[in-house]
Amino acid sequence: MERRRVGILGATGMVGQRFIQLLSNHPWFEIAWLAASDRSAGKTYAEACRWKLETPLPARIAAMTLQPNVPEGSAIELPKIIFAALEADIARELEPKFAAMGCAVISNSSAFRMTADVPLVVPEVNADHLALLETQSSRKEHGGRGGYIVTNPNCSAIGLVLALKPLEERFGIESLFVSTMQAVSGAGYPGVASLDILGNVVPFIKNEEEKLQEEVGKLLGRLSGAKVEILDAKVSAHCNRVAVEDGHTECVSIKLKKKATREEILAAWREFLPLEGQHLPTAPEQPVEYDEGVDRPQPRLDRMRGHGMAATVGRLRECALLDWKFVVLSHNTIRGAAGAAVLNAEVLALLGKLDKLGVPLEKFSARAVAVTA
Repeated sequence: MERRRVGILGATGMVGQRFIQLLSNHPWFEIAWLAASDRSAGKTYAEACRWKLETPLPARIAAMTLQPNVPEGSAIELPKIIFAALEADIARELEPKFAAMGCAVISNSSAFRMTADVPLVVPEVNADHLALLETQSSRKEHGGRGGYIVTNPNCSAIGLVLALKPLEERFGIESLFVSTMQAVSGAGYPGVASLDILGNVVPFIKNEEEKLQEEVGKLLGRLSGAKVEILDAKVSAHCNRVAVEDGHTECVSIKLKKKATREEILAAWREFLPLEGQHLPTAPEQPVEYDEGVDRPQPRLDRMRGHGMAATVGRLRECALLDWKFVVLSHNTIRGAAGAAVLNAEVLALLGKLDKLGVPLEKFSARAVAVTA
């Protein structure tokens, strides 16, 4: 397969850096265009970026010149595939402009997640929602050949819904309570001031509880025609910032519509293999891994399972208030951000939506990704 040219908006931030890390040696995509704010445009990436990841900055990327964060005026031909790592207010202005230019905008921003015609997607959970992209005005106005926006969820919602989806499928969900312990990298760089977070827990992350509660409903909702019917379940969230570098930990209590035994719940997680056999480079072999350890999962030990793309679940036990409770952990800047968007792009490539523009979306479900070329 010929590697497709891609661009990255917001390339110097923490999520932008993760995009570069994940895409630099990707077998399907080649980074051809990097963009940043006005203060960085025109500089080389190495000059503009404080590289913070554990792997070295690739020499080719370091030498690339940053382009303006706009769809026109670039010295380099604009790729048709754009990964966006922008703050919500900036994304709200810029992402529709790139879509109007015919680009597939694969966004990590919260700006359009809850917009009715924008797919909010975790491929293992609700890949069929990608049909919504055909209803977007930028797509329809060009005879099905226009650009579009696809989003991935909030970093705390992704790991959670991976654990919830197999339970919702088999038993249904009536109500859910979740308390998160979220890593500082989720706030970007420089993020939370050291004197605010060291030796401390901050029990407030702006808009985080609202995002988590709303997005779970859309992600686990049912596609009906050109809209998503939100999951009929009560969701309550507490979101906390803790002094952990990477990895969001979530304590979950759940009431199911249908009674389930411990063995049945463990089987649901173990047998949850919706992308099996599709050979997507970024997809984890086992999206939900259960750890029997009495003190697992832990961010330091478990965040890189599945190359950072798996959700690790542990401590399943009965709940005195609801039915069951457990702990789920996921890597917030890989599975919860850049990796999620890259996996969305891989599914779009499999569907022909990154090169065969205007071809109607084939019948597609999270359990049968294969489509006719």
